[in-house]
Amino acid sequence: MNRVLIYFLSFSLLALTAACGHEKDPVEDVEDVTPDPVTNVSFAKGADISWASEMERGGISFKDDKGGSDIFQVLKNSGMNSVRFRVWVNPYDQNGWSGQDDVVNMAKRARNAGMAIMIDFHYSDIFADPGRQTSPSSWASYSKDVSKVASAVSSHTVTVLNALKSAGVVPAWVQVGNETDNGMVWDAGKIDWNKSGSARYSDYVKVSNAGYDAVKQVFPSAPVIVHISDAYKAGDYDGWFFKEFKEAGGKFDIIGLSHYPMTDVKIDGQKATWQQLNSKAISSIKTLAAKNSCKVMVCEVGVRPTSSEAGACLKSFIDSVKGLGSNVCAGVLYWEPEVDGKWKPAIYSKAGLVCNGWNAYDMGAFTSSGSVFSPVTSILGAFSN
Repeated sequence: MNRVLIYFLSFSLLALTAACGHEKDPVEDVEDVTPDPVTNVSFAKGADISWASEMERGGISFKDDKGGSDIFQVLKNSGMNSVRFRVWVNPYDQNGWSGQDDVVNMAKRARNAGMAIMIDFHYSDIFADPGRQTSPSSWASYSKDVSKVASAVSSHTVTVLNALKSAGVVPAWVQVGNETDNGMVWDAGKIDWNKSGSARYSDYVKVSNAGYDAVKQVFPSAPVIVHISDAYKAGDYDGWFFKEFKEAGGKFDIIGLSHYPMTDVKIDGQKATWQQLNSKAISSIKTLAAKNSCKVMVCEVGVRPTSSEAGACLKSFIDSVKGLGSNVCAGVLYWEPEVDGKWKPAIYSKAGLVCNGWNAYDMGAFTSSGSVFSPVTSILGAFSN
């Protein structure tokens, strides 16, 4: 068959297809394409926005002066490239905020916005932190059985990550436990401070490693973060926490820290300045990265929006840790910037919960005008470079 005939037949077939209405509209092609997940950023600049879906359901919208009319657009316009979502096992709120379905829905939106995603497993039904690692209600009957708790951690992790995978979401990082300075899923995974050295960590490591292995089962390439609080002191004594954690067999790929430089902390009996706390946190990051041959990530940071120095404090810190190099610090994420110091989640008023009666979070980085929330540029501007 000669080339002229081939061209004629091909052209005729295309014309016939178009005439019969089988050619897709270009707009439909764009909508049908699922964007590739972002799994590699040179330096993560982002935020934990786990409250955003509850706020949106309540009628709140997020806008900025650059045309952003969606929380993800606003964050990207501020220079952010990453978001973090916490996961609770059995959320107390009837809407399931921070439960599996909520996290999957928010993660899909983040993926569609082209942002890298961190999944933060609390292994609790409510906030987990150094003073509270409450076992989920559905695990209560075996909360002191290390083997059963480890199995539950594994199952929960796999279930949530498989749901994300089925939705086309690939996390850039997975955090196993939140601020686990004293272990996780008490009492089974609690660090026993009555023991010495790595022996203290035995049960905690069994539970934590169950989460680590579960992550690798679903997403083998996803870096796993073990996260503790107070970056300003995390490197003291050559980073003893992670030294003993590793000696007990603990596994992690990245060290995660929290840093709140405008809280009341004393150094040598005097209230520390944010400059001092930033400096000590930066020292911790360098120490931990060197001692453990891994990257360190500041999974939570927050400043006082009422302070005229808030923007300067945050910018100084981000610029400094970014300057350490991506092999030392992998990024900085602000904790719940989207609130205004007045809005509170429903569970803060739910009787019987530890957070009943809590005040609104006072380190949010947005202001409000009615139901429209907009970013405080002096704070989120620190993420712009």
